[in-house]
Amino acid sequence: MPYGLLADLVLAVHFAFIVFVSLGGLAVLRWPRLAWLHLPCVVWGVVVEVMGWVCPLTPLENHFLRLAGEQGYEGDFLQHYLLAAIYPEGLTRGTQIGLGLGLLVLNALIYARVLSRRRRP
Repeated sequence: MPYGLLADLVLAVHFAFIVFVSLGGLAVLRWPRLAWLHLPCVVWGVVVEVMGWVCPLTPLENHFLRLAGEQGYEGDFLQHYLLAAIYPEGLTRGTQIGLGLGLLVLNALIYARVLSRRRRP
């Protein structure tokens, strides 16, 4: 499998994970058992953002890009359209913390709704 394709695959998985962390709580409204998978993902996403850590998928993606002989994120469809959502330009530490806290608040509201549904007779 070409390394460029592996880099694209990692980028797509990274994007899917971000979407799941951000909006997966909505799926929990429909399938409450999904919370067992979603909650640890939310915790990871919030911790990574608030602590300023680098997600392990980022170095993996860059590793495959280097093996493919690429230096940046220019080129194909996945990189062009998904990259800005995962690595926005001008991302400051304050914005990163705000995103993490926003993620926490959004999911807290969704889970409050999930719990209120469970308590109804």
